[in-house]
Amino acid sequence: MMNIKSKNEEFALFNQLSDEWWNENGKFKILHQIKSHRMAYILDQINNRNIKNLKILDVGCGGGIICEPLARLGAKVTGIDFVPNNIKVAKIHSKKNKLKINYIYKDIEKSKLDEKFDIILMFEVLEHLDNWKKTIKNIKKNLHKDGIIIFSTINRNLLSKLFAIKIAENFLNWIPKGTHDYNKLIKPEELKKILSKEKFHFNNIKGLVFDPLNREWKLSKNYMINYFCTASLIN
Repeated sequence: MMNIKSKNEEFALFNQLSDEWWNENGKFKILHQIKSHRMAYILDQINNRNIKNLKILDVGCGGGIICEPLARLGAKVTGIDFVPNNIKVAKIHSKKNKLKINYIYKDIEKSKLDEKFDIILMFEVLEHLDNWKKTIKNIKKNLHKDGIIIFSTINRNLLSKLFAIKIAENFLNWIPKGTHDYNKLIKPEELKKILSKEKFHFNNIKGLVFDPLNREWKLSKNYMINYFCTASLIN
């Protein structure tokens, strides 16, 4: 019988790590390293047009690592997270940097938002949810009819089990131990199937890989481990 990590265990881990969000050499160092690639992917999905005044929702925003650069570009950003300490850290940091970001303590699996957004981000979120399929069904109500939803998550296969969990967590210490539960990882075809069921177009998929020679991350056609994908509603 599979022992799948519970929501309470997810909460305990991220609550414990909440003070680490803005330490660029701390537990979330990798998120700072890939921030530029996340931004590049977001902008590429809107054809690099000006995002000023676009309404963007960052689900599972953590300490606001991706909210802040979006706000600097003029987007109207809302960040939500189910860990209150994450929201507290995010609010303090954005205030210090004089950025206007609407941070809300909210569990997207248990409560709803009334607003609609042009872009919804779910970066490294799906694999931490109890029911990601139901969450996608619910969150689409918050997407403008011409909007897009962007995911990043981890594929489920032997390579990802080896590199994203065993090596990244236990050998290289790139991310805190226990961050990912292999049984909760999601194959692209599984995500695509649910998106299709919920009347989404599956528009794009791209991998994120680590180049050991140059010791840097880069976007790639290889999505065997980490991947981004984008979906839009079928109108």
